[in-house]
Amino acid sequence: MGALARALLLPLLVQWLLRAASALAPPPFTLPLRVATAVPREASPTPGARAASVPPAKPRADGLALALEPAGGAANFLDNLQGDSGRGYYLEMLIGTPPQKLQILVDTGSSNFAVAGAPHPFIDSYFDTERSSTYHSKGFEVTVKYTQGSWTGFVGEDMVTIPKGFNSSFLVNIATIFESENFFLPGIKWNGILGLAYATLAKPSSSLETFFDSLVAQAKIPNVFSMQMCGAGLPVAGSGTNGGSLVLGGIEPSLYKGDIWYTPIKEEWYYQIEILKLEIGGQSLNLDCREYNADKAIVDSGTTLLRLPQKVFDAVVEAVARTSLLYIQPMLGAGLNYECYRFGISPSANALVIGATVMEGFYVIFDRARKRVGFATSPCAEIAGVSVSEISGPFSTDNIASNCVPALPLNEPILWIISYSLMSVCGIILIVLIILLLLPFRCRHRPRDPEVVNDESSLVRHRWK
Repeated sequence: MGALARALLLPLLVQWLLRAASALAPPPFTLPLRVATAVPREASPTPGARAASVPPAKPRADGLALALEPAGGAANFLDNLQGDSGRGYYLEMLIGTPPQKLQILVDTGSSNFAVAGAPHPFIDSYFDTERSSTYHSKGFEVTVKYTQGSWTGFVGEDMVTIPKGFNSSFLVNIATIFESENFFLPGIKWNGILGLAYATLAKPSSSLETFFDSLVAQAKIPNVFSMQMCGAGLPVAGSGTNGGSLVLGGIEPSLYKGDIWYTPIKEEWYYQIEILKLEIGGQSLNLDCREYNADKAIVDSGTTLLRLPQKVFDAVVEAVARTSLLYIQPMLGAGLNYECYRFGISPSANALVIGATVMEGFYVIFDRARKRVGFATSPCAEIAGVSVSEISGPFSTDNIASNCVPALPLNEPILWIISYSLMSVCGIILIVLIILLLLPFRCRHRPRDPEVVNDESSLVRHRWK
């Protein structure tokens, strides 16, 4: 198939002007990715298994696709999310013994699992460790900083249950937040965060096992999860009760239409992918593809908007002004007599981020087992029966660089390896110097001079004084 089979086109259609647009007009906003061939619905393999040896998965009445409990029973993950792109999508969890119910923000752009551990003016509940007989403190603190906000908490472990998912409980690492800044905000309906990125991003170090890694090990599920967020075309900061589904361990056939198109994960820290180019109204911005990926391009459910590097953002604004096309979202609270909208794209200082605004148009599969992210059209991404997003391809990549991803900065594990290596080298050099100092200095014997001290051990002792 060559280059033609390695590209995915993600048109992000105008949400509220779609009804007035011509059916033959080019999509207002397209975001091509480098991908493998699309996986047809009828041939979707079980994650981690060989396609030739596994029959096609058949949908079941209970909504189960591939995620199974350890005992083999069904686990129904449908409609277990609520929220909106402005304040995030959250999942109900039961933590501790007896269980305490909390709403947890789902974030694919971080790796720590943390909950409020003390009262806060903007949340209605928190996890009280003293009320849980199964909580165990690990004796150290952790601080996590995000693009917006930060928190500090005590690290421990406890039992966690997901009511709309697994019936079993699992022992996981959890941080209880006792201090935060701009993390819990007015109007939010969640009181914790579930980081689903790789352990590389976990704080204080990657040795702290992440929630999903613990779940894969204990529940014996495939190393894959998928998300559907049903807020496309709805106010970015509405009631905060839009539906959605987080499927842990597999893919749910009823949550997507058509084929799944996968793009490779370039680096296992964030879910970093490769953007090939960007089009507005069918016209390419004609930027070097490395501009789109500087210094990374990631899929992050914890970010609201589509964030673009400053140079790319400026080019988009110029193209939008030139073509009179808008990528907008409805807003509430501006007045009873007005319909207000906002631009769904913002500038970024250090990354291209495909946030919840874009993800709401698709069913997104995070296939960690095969190191890829998949996109399929979501049935809930419709307005008046018209889909607000589509996926098409393949297309030629002959005029695009073979590698659009700049050289990555050294991440934490590599820095630790280099640090320990340098310390080891310094230690070896120090040991050699000490040995050289302690060894007798051999030289040719000369006539003994009674006034000269020639006891080598004495010289060494005097030298150390």
